[in-house]
Parts: sequence; structure tokens; C-alpha cells
Amino acid sequence: MLTDREKERYERHLSLSGFGTKGQVALRDASALCVGAGGLGSPAALYLAAAGIGRLGLVDDDTVELSNLQRQILHDERFIGKQKVQSASNRLTSLNSDVSLQIHHERLDENNVTDLFRQYDVIIDGSDNFPTRFLVADAAWLLGKPAVAGAIHQFEGQLTVFDPALRSPCYRCLLPEPPPPGTVPT
Repeated sequence: MLTDREKERYERHLSLSGFGTKGQVALRDASALCVGAGGLGSPAALYLAAAGIGRLGLVDDDTVELSNLQRQILHDERFIGKQKVQSASNRLTSLNSDVSLQIHHERLDENNVTDLFRQYDVIIDGSDNFPTRFLVADAAWLLGKPAVAGAIHQFEGQLTVFDPALRSPCYRCLLPEPPPPGTVPT
């Protein structure tokens, strides 16, 4: 089930009651797509890769800026001016070369969201604007995919899981319509 290398690498996971080999194999056989490689997507992608997810996708069309580096821990100064997904690929591959990494250097929109989301088991929403958040939430819900949504504003944060299989509420159950532009901080 697990190779000797995997047993050594994930020794701490394997020792957790309720996780063990069965949990590690399930994680290795799973896939997740991180929407955004910024302040929220960075730690999510790092932890998923370190934990041994089998396939990890990243979708982002932005470039690394110096002002990103104090909070977007996936990137470093070597990648200023370069694609965030290129920077992420470099860092994540060096962290865990066993993870199958799929990079999507594009902006998530209504033309590509369905095709991208169908390829993954779980969607991680690390976006920073309401139009993308609603697109992610709606597409994941309609496809029956669990979506993990994080949000940060200054010193506060929240994490929510929307999973149609668990009969949880959807994003629109909590926020039926996007707030008008400029009325809520991103």
C-alpha cells in the first residue's frame, strides 16, 4: 500500500489514531485544486503538498510582486515578476516531488471553471474577490464538489466548508448576492 519511502516520510501521519495508513493512502489517492496562489492559496498548497496529496492543481494568472512576499509564503524574491504558478511549482516540487502538480496559468472564469473543477476531488477557494468567490462556490456546488473557502481581512479570518454530499448550506445560502462593488473590502 505505501512504499518504504512513504512510510518514512509520513511517519507522523501514520501514528495518528484514526488516520494511519488508510488515511494516508486516501490522501495520496485524492486531488485538490487551489484557486489562487496568494495569501490563502500559498499555505493551503504548501500543507497539501507536504501532507502528501496525490495530485495538486493551482490556477492563478497573476505574477509575484515584492509586496506579496510578507504574506504569500509560497513565493520568494527569485520569482518577482514571474508567474505565481511557476514560483509555486518550483517550491512545491522541491517540498514533495511525489506530488503530481498541475499548473493552470489562467484566470478562472465561466469558460474554464467546469472543465477545471471536474478534474479534482476538492476545490480550495483562495480567491480575493466576490465575483470569483461566487463563481467557485456555484460551480463546485453544481458539480457536487466540496469547496473549502477561506477569507482574511486584516486580523480576522474564517474558514468554511460547503459540501453538497453532507447536506450543508451553500455559499449563496449565507450570502445570496455579491455585495455592490466598493461596499466591502476584498
